[in-house]
Amino acid sequence: MAGTATRYLYLARHAEASADESTLTDTGRRQAVLLGERLRGSPLSVIHHGPLPRAQQTARLIADRLDDVPVRSSEAAGDYLPYLPTREELPPRFADAMLERLAQFPEEERARGPELAREALARFTGPVSGDAPRHELVVTHNFLVGWLVRDALDAPAWRWMGLNLGNAALTVIRYAPDRAASVLFLNDMGHLPPELRWTGFPPELTA
Repeated sequence: MAGTATRYLYLARHAEASADESTLTDTGRRQAVLLGERLRGSPLSVIHHGPLPRAQQTARLIADRLDDVPVRSSEAAGDYLPYLPTREELPPRFADAMLERLAQFPEEERARGPELAREALARFTGPVSGDAPRHELVVTHNFLVGWLVRDALDAPAWRWMGLNLGNAALTVIRYAPDRAASVLFLNDMGHLPPELRWTGFPPELTA
């Protein structure tokens, strides 16, 4: 049955992690706390997070700033390649570089990712049942945020590539019944002071 109420999907890339990605840095912990403060007062019903430590720790620090919002781990909110394009799908000028980058990822991640991406679309997107809007937060990774934004904009499947999100930046997508999805915020870092912004971006793209 089609959803009858609006879903507001809040997406946040995890906060800055250590070089081995086993924990958050001091900067990352500050980013996560400030994102939690930003979301205080939002009618969130649940926080989903990926299974890796950097996403789990970010979600917990956010939840500490909120009032009794449950936190749930989800493999579909994890770090994986959501879609593997063919050469024919890609712009010829960039196809070699894109395919070379994708080939560097482990085979397990390449094989399992598209299945998890389909699960993420089924679990986190679209209107919801009931009469009241639902607000959900997914603390995840750059690739999945790009994948869900691409889907909301009905862009080609390969276009999850090339979307860069800052650590602890906020993206919000609205899924209302009988209308196209709307990206309300994208990569919003307004809750972070200048010295905590733009981490997670390639150096040449840092503002």
